[in-house]
Amino acid sequence: MNTAAFATWFQQDRELNDTLMQYVVRCGVPNGQSVSYTDPSTAQSYTWQGLLGLTLGWVGGAPVTQAEQQVMTACLAAHVNKYGMSVPLSVLGRNTVGEEIEYSQQELETYSRTEGCFFGNLFTGEGFFVGREGSVLEDAESSLRACALMPNTTKSECDPVAYVGTCESLCTREGTQPYYTSCTLNGHTYLPITTRLMPEQVYRCGDGVCQWTEQCGSGTTRDSCAADCGTCS
Repeated sequence: MNTAAFATWFQQDRELNDTLMQYVVRCGVPNGQSVSYTDPSTAQSYTWQGLLGLTLGWVGGAPVTQAEQQVMTACLAAHVNKYGMSVPLSVLGRNTVGEEIEYSQQELETYSRTEGCFFGNLFTGEGFFVGREGSVLEDAESSLRACALMPNTTKSECDPVAYVGTCESLCTREGTQPYYTSCTLNGHTYLPITTRLMPEQVYRCGDGVCQWTEQCGSGTTRDSCAADCGTCS
């Protein structure tokens, strides 16, 4: 971050890259720590808060390892949605030294709807992928967090996150832990992140609220929800 290359990159789109760095630091740096940066051309300072502590070596200044590339990719992919809106979620997995992301039974009960597994490697151009852990959304259901749960026919809406099937068919877990520890695709094995949602983050046509994920129409599905969004003009 002290290099001219970082400054040049950051200045290309300060607003977008500020947002990206919020998530990079949230994923990589431990809770209670932060990273600050001052733009040399504007003297404006930015401070980004850590949370998950997934890439401790890289955070400490060491060259990024393949494992750190993978878990950072997984964490970033797990936090995106096509609507660009903030959605609370449970993020489960391990950092690159095998330490578990802390969670509680209360967290699992609050975020009781299983969602997906995210993995890949953006650093090497291998891409990033999502698998489905929960049940597919019904025709009347929708969610801001839909890339893992939507039927296969609509997966292209989540590009460039590529849907690759069920987590169970691609990933393994140890014992009864609520997260996967590795996922394998195209001959590559990755460190994944597993996510869970609150049940109320899945909406249903007919609940009386026209959600971002619903459309007007004459039917009872998310794409034609008369009860919530009215008929189309």
